[in-house]
Amino acid sequence: MRPGTRSIAALFWLFLAGGSHAQALLVGVAAPLSGPSAILGAQISAGAGLAAQTNAVELKTVDDACTADGGAAAARDFVAAKVDVVVGFLCTQAIEAAMPILKDAKIPVITVGVRTESLTDRRAKTGWPVYRLGPRGDDERNTVATILTHLWRNELFAIIDDGTIYGREIAETFRAAAEQAALKPVFVDTFRPQLDNQIGMIGRLKKAGATHVFAGGDGEDIAIMGRDAAQLEAGITFAGGENLRIPAGDVPYAVGTLLIAPPEWADIADPKVLESFTAQKIVPDGYTLPAYAAVEIAKASAGLSDTSGKPLTETLTGQDFATAIGAIRFDAKGDLSQSPYRVFRFDGTRFVPLESD
Repeated sequence: MRPGTRSIAALFWLFLAGGSHAQALLVGVAAPLSGPSAILGAQISAGAGLAAQTNAVELKTVDDACTADGGAAAARDFVAAKVDVVVGFLCTQAIEAAMPILKDAKIPVITVGVRTESLTDRRAKTGWPVYRLGPRGDDERNTVATILTHLWRNELFAIIDDGTIYGREIAETFRAAAEQAALKPVFVDTFRPQLDNQIGMIGRLKKAGATHVFAGGDGEDIAIMGRDAAQLEAGITFAGGENLRIPAGDVPYAVGTLLIAPPEWADIADPKVLESFTAQKIVPDGYTLPAYAAVEIAKASAGLSDTSGKPLTETLTGQDFATAIGAIRFDAKGDLSQSPYRVFRFDGTRFVPLESD
């Protein structure tokens, strides 16, 4: 075989073996590595780094500083480096400044932490190829309304909130959903937060006959209500949103308290992946596992792009991706096709999935 023929044959087989990504996939990682959010950025960097080692992916990590200027600068760095896809981003300002630049370069983004609804709701107008590996801003209140309307359809329930924007929005969403389902709470009110006791509120709830209460507020307040309800033998089960993930403080949650929130990722993660975290002395908390999963999705999507000839911006949509935190699918807007929120019950020590209690 002539030398020229041998070279052509080698290139041919290299093309067959690697497709359009014969070289390692280059993933950009956008994270706040400086400033007040640096600890969260370090989680993204650690999770993505471990996934890159496992999946033979190359990374280019850039500090987006959680600012508009930082996001735009990071995007320009990614375009110059010719990354295939970007993962990360925790702050709305940073990703909104980056997306026009990345869109023009046809570089899709998998964000692990931005919840702003308009980021994906405006997709038809902006054309931004962004995919959200986490909940939307309205997922919590919508899921609370859906779950409790079903779970408490035969219960005497009340709805209270602490007067904050968060508390009122989540409480009102539940109240409106209950009304649409022809359900009426026995009691609706606002409570004063951060009191040493909530005996007055518990007395009013007991008088109204409430046996189940959703409280839009902080975990500490809900813990105090649970304690006071037990002392008054009110027989009330309390429920709350993600704020219950924060330790209650000096007063523990009452047994039976319900939490509606995404799972702790380490509780549902692939054991082999958790072993790799332990081996590298990386704590699998915060954004480490979502960042790991984002890199896995980027790698799998690139493989689909190679075999189908479609761009990554298309192969990320409508596909089931097996990841360290379970199956992930993005809908046409780029949101998760299924809400990650679940119901958990406090067993005296920790919150466990309601269905397994």
